[in-house]
Amino acid sequence: MLHAFTRNYQDNSTEAGFEFTFFCDHCNDGYRSSFIESTTHTKRGFLRGMSQGASIAGSFLGGRAANLGWAAERSGSVISERFEGQSPEWRKEHEQAFGRAQNEAMQHFHRCHNCAKYACDACFNEDAGLCVACAPRQEVFVAQAHAKAMQRNITEAADSATVWEGRIESKTTACPSCGKPAGSGKFCNNCGASLALNECTRCGAANAQAVRFCNNCGNPMEAPPAAAPPPSGLCGSCGAQNPPGTRFCGSCGNQL
Repeated sequence: MLHAFTRNYQDNSTEAGFEFTFFCDHCNDGYRSSFIESTTHTKRGFLRGMSQGASIAGSFLGGRAANLGWAAERSGSVISERFEGQSPEWRKEHEQAFGRAQNEAMQHFHRCHNCAKYACDACFNEDAGLCVACAPRQEVFVAQAHAKAMQRNITEAADSATVWEGRIESKTTACPSCGKPAGSGKFCNNCGASLALNECTRCGAANAQAVRFCNNCGNPMEAPPAAAPPPSGLCGSCGAQNPPGTRFCGSCGNQL
């Protein structure tokens, strides 16, 4: 099994030749080594796969998307299955090409003397001689601290700000007449019915028209129906019926 100097790498080799990608231990940006053509494959006269469209010179890939398959490629069993059936000469070439690719790629990485990880140029603090995880660049750290302080100040100002000073009161949301959304005005947007609030006769709290009981004290909002006046001539004391116009009950003498 091949062992790379970085913690993750990808083997891009085919039977036509050899190429490897080594990834930064911090940002996972990858450097792809120069393509090395397989002499044993060339001798057989098969020119397919990578040999027809391979990159000759090595270069950084410039992003993290290129390392999506590195975890699977690290597995020795997976690599052995990929290259199953290759000749011993090809396998020997493969190991030698890997060593050459490592020597080439190591020129583009820096080993941190604190955490022993390999970092690309973007993740290495040249002034401190350490990776940016162990020794962040001063200008980057200051900018980060400034941004955090700004966010904290904005949050504190927002927490103490008064964003609404209106009076909280009950509002009729559905028209008691047509049942449709009434709007925020004094009259229904749909039918024009009044949306004035009803005042509780007990506590004086304002309630929507559709409310049957006061939302403050529970008093019924609908007044009980008034008692019907007794029929003319009916005595309220004994219940005797007297002729209309009679001023006193003929049965008990009660004043009508």
